[in-house]
Amino acid sequence: MNRMASCKVLLVFLLGLLLTAGCTKLTDLDPGTVQQIYGERYSAVVERESVEVSLGDDAVQPEKEYLIGPNDILYVNVKGHPELSSPGIMVGGTNKVSGSRVDGLGRVHLPLAGSVPVAGMTIGQATDHIQKVFRTYLKEPWVVVEISEYRSKPLYLLGQFNAPGTYYMDRSYSLMEGLALGNGLKDIANLRSARIIRNGKTIPVDIYRLLQEGDQSQNTWLAANDVIFVPDDKNQNVFVFGAVDKPGPMTMPNGQLTLAQALSSAELNEGSAKATHVRIIRSISPTRGELLVMDLNRILNGEALPFPLTEGDIVYVPRSGLGSWNLAIQEILPSLQAVSSLLQPFVQIRVLTRD
Repeated sequence: MNRMASCKVLLVFLLGLLLTAGCTKLTDLDPGTVQQIYGERYSAVVERESVEVSLGDDAVQPEKEYLIGPNDILYVNVKGHPELSSPGIMVGGTNKVSGSRVDGLGRVHLPLAGSVPVAGMTIGQATDHIQKVFRTYLKEPWVVVEISEYRSKPLYLLGQFNAPGTYYMDRSYSLMEGLALGNGLKDIANLRSARIIRNGKTIPVDIYRLLQEGDQSQNTWLAANDVIFVPDDKNQNVFVFGAVDKPGPMTMPNGQLTLAQALSSAELNEGSAKATHVRIIRSISPTRGELLVMDLNRILNGEALPFPLTEGDIVYVPRSGLGSWNLAIQEILPSLQAVSSLLQPFVQIRVLTRD
């Protein structure tokens, strides 16, 4: 097939896509017209800005030694005085272990000694402290302290793990070590949308780059109560806001949807829409994204190819004027907050937590 014939086929294909999308503002071409629309010159992208975020203040440092915390179970052995040593307690309703549980205030309750604060101490520090307390009642007491059960630093693995659940860290864990606790991931795991949630906030760590590209810069240290969530790849959406009559999430059939199709489904308000500056916030990963400005008219007029959207794209159609990205984000922020749990990690980090 020669180049002229290829262009004709491409033009017919383009017009077919636009018509099926329900868009009506097409520029008529004279019969036999061939319009070349390949190459960067004919792109609908007006502006493209790459954005990357880093851990910054979200980075944590590993503990040199394990620090005792609430819910840990300590076994305290006072040599020569078994009656003063830790009694056996039930853990999980069925397992009996020797030890005393550290309560919510960080204290361990011991025979004769009573409540002894130990939270935030290393094993060595706790041993010295408890031994000092027993000197009030015993001459030259000899005390040994061990941890029977680690229970103060939970790590939650949710989503498409082969073994999801709650695990307890007995030392500082890296992200790779934490992921390994889940016994691997299922085939439907969506690594590009996987995220770490810390204190209710998604932090900028790219699990896809760590596992698929071996990027050790993403192998961050985990903190107690971190949630590692790996969603599936079944339900893929984009989100459309602004000058449309039906804003909100739009399903991507078989993971495919063009900009024109999405705006058709959202019922673009042609009277108020600024179609020459449609804005798209795109998530590439939890740490990387793009800010795009699109000229929809170029697509509708047959001057550019259909623009495919990717999962999680935020499409914003301004109503008037050009404005800035800050103004655009300010306008759609309430809408994004309403669907925050559905958004890609990059959007949560870059937009929802911005100062």
